[in-house]
Amino acid sequence: MLLSKRRLTAVAMVVPAAAVLAAGMVAQPAGAAGGATSAPGAPGTLSTWAEGDKDGFGTARGTTSKVWYTLNDGELTDVYFPRIDTPSIRDSQFVVTDGTTFTDREDRDSAHQVQLLDNRSLTYRYVNTARSGKWRITKTFVTDPARSTVLEQVHFESLTGTPYQLYLLHDPALSMTGNDDTGTSTDAGALLSSDSSNATAVVTSPAMSKTSSGYLGTSDGWTDLSSDHTMDWHYTAPTPGNVVQTGRVKLDGVGQQDATVAIGFGSTRDSALSTAQASLAVGFGAARTAYDGGWHSYLSSLKPVPTSASSWTTEWNLSAMVLAASEDKTVRGGFVAAPARPWSWANSLQSLAVYHAVWSRDLYQIATGLLAVGDTAAANRALDFLWNVQQRPDGSFPQNSRLDGTPVFGDLQMDEVAFPIVLAQQLGRTGASDWAHVQRSADYIVAKGPFTPQERWENATGYSPATIAAEIAGLVCAADIAQSNGAKKSAATYLKTADAWAKNVQSWTATSTGPYSSAPYYLRISDDNDPNDGHLMQVSDGGPLIDERQVVDPSFLDLVRLGVKPASDPTIRNSLQVVDQQLSYLTPNGRFWHRASFDGYGEKADGSQWEPTSPGSALTHGRGWPLLGGERGEYDLVAGSTAGAQQLLDTMGRAADDSSHLMAEQVWDLNPPSGQPGFTPGEPTFSATPLAWTHAEFLRLAASIDAGAPVETPQVVACRYGSEACTSS
Repeated sequence: MLLSKRRLTAVAMVVPAAAVLAAGMVAQPAGAAGGATSAPGAPGTLSTWAEGDKDGFGTARGTTSKVWYTLNDGELTDVYFPRIDTPSIRDSQFVVTDGTTFTDREDRDSAHQVQLLDNRSLTYRYVNTARSGKWRITKTFVTDPARSTVLEQVHFESLTGTPYQLYLLHDPALSMTGNDDTGTSTDAGALLSSDSSNATAVVTSPAMSKTSSGYLGTSDGWTDLSSDHTMDWHYTAPTPGNVVQTGRVKLDGVGQQDATVAIGFGSTRDSALSTAQASLAVGFGAARTAYDGGWHSYLSSLKPVPTSASSWTTEWNLSAMVLAASEDKTVRGGFVAAPARPWSWANSLQSLAVYHAVWSRDLYQIATGLLAVGDTAAANRALDFLWNVQQRPDGSFPQNSRLDGTPVFGDLQMDEVAFPIVLAQQLGRTGASDWAHVQRSADYIVAKGPFTPQERWENATGYSPATIAAEIAGLVCAADIAQSNGAKKSAATYLKTADAWAKNVQSWTATSTGPYSSAPYYLRISDDNDPNDGHLMQVSDGGPLIDERQVVDPSFLDLVRLGVKPASDPTIRNSLQVVDQQLSYLTPNGRFWHRASFDGYGEKADGSQWEPTSPGSALTHGRGWPLLGGERGEYDLVAGSTAGAQQLLDTMGRAADDSSHLMAEQVWDLNPPSGQPGFTPGEPTFSATPLAWTHAEFLRLAASIDAGAPVETPQVVACRYGSEACTSS
């Protein structure tokens, strides 16, 4: 993370102690845990989630430790337990005070520098230096491979020589909400919190003193400390609400500088406490050795770094680890899109499990990325999840779901019905049990396609060239699997349908009367099968109501990537010129593409967060997606330009965060917020980071360059339709 990168942090309401007293809530003096009283002000200010542009992401290899950590704004954020779709901590950070003149907190009052300590392990360190120059906190993070515990190694320095007081400010948000937790402390200085399903415990070495559990904005420790630089309150929080916990860590930054923090989880407070205490007893050093060793072993089991990525070894390793870390440890094969809630998904829309959910399409992208690095077992687990958890009895798939298959959004996208079939064929899963799943989905495509209720950007209806490409590829792959199972009639139906759609996809989705070219070019989508009728399209996220012939996107390249059209096809080549002119921009890091014309899915003009806006408002602006450059690189390979593909791989590598090496959903365009530092074109925005799809595309493109052709292109499709990607003899 660049130190100049500006953060737009949602600041909790602070109520001074005087206001608490004025409201009739009596502040209690600190004392032994047994003397704590119930905190006033329940349930507190409504809980939110931390921003989604993470500076670090990690979890132990193996399935014993069911906890994942993320970092943002100099603090620990969004810790997931017991599944990767279930955030259970909002944030945990330190507060520094001299007891009389100032009280600082890490997220607001320090400059944050993140470091990836080992390019073969998801081990991150924060160095947070006070903007005042008075103190520095260095924190290293791992998870205990043997237990569900996050461990922090802490080094606290006074930069003035004056002893300071250090407090831990800890905000649990168990079971995906921070509004129904309770909290207390033990006599030994542990912080305990729980809801009806899960619990967490925080213990430190040396042990904490002066512990308290209160409600955000009224009786929490920050409200207490910020009012007079002294911790006066000692509460328990027995009423469910937005509990924030505080504990004095016995370091002064001068003579006492080092501590270990263990945050353990369990189904009960007792089990969480036992877990945290056991991890603390093992020690940070031993846990880190085992943690790093797990990732080293994993990477050693994969294919070597390809020659094309020789300049990007860290990004290659990290991308493989991010994909592997995105898999749940209980529901195997369930990989989430990102361990994050970007923008308004973190506050006003927080009730939805958005990016930390499973999309069939994203899971296909992740699985093919895993295949590119040689993790065939994980790709097979992904297909098992698709078949056994997400697939519905009629063969369709939900738009996305939680790990138990519960839909998050209720819509349908036909490419998500097709991609599992393509993955099955790529994995050689042609047996009877897989064929039963394939048949259901293929029959659904024949009955419902090529029309789709949503295309891959999830907010447009009609005939999409990208969706139709996936449907065609799915049907051809289904026919191949049907033949292996003696289902000749089904195979014939699938091929007949696929051939008809391949013949007609251009007439359905490429306009010859549009304003961008006199020759045909592919649209993002046509609401019916006539791309020349000039029907109006309402572009989502504040976009205009506009002639659909003015709305293009690069996704038509799936026709080439999936083997349906040759790279030399005249309409494909003309469409490339159109999208390059309409959607691409050149930055110091290279060329990027917006995902579609008039796209509003991104930050506002001033860099503040995306939020739902009314049609035509144009308040938010989508920026470039690095993964689209990766897809263009796959096209370049089919077209015979290895140099072009390499250039785009290098662009993706440069677009990774300079310190964390994580890859974002979007990067800034040529119109960053004026006068604001850190909004550099080609560098990550505040969008979801890491985005698994971006990392998967990076891996896939690198492997494809070395292979000389896209490694994900199903040969049975490419060879049927005469694509240059056909390499079968």
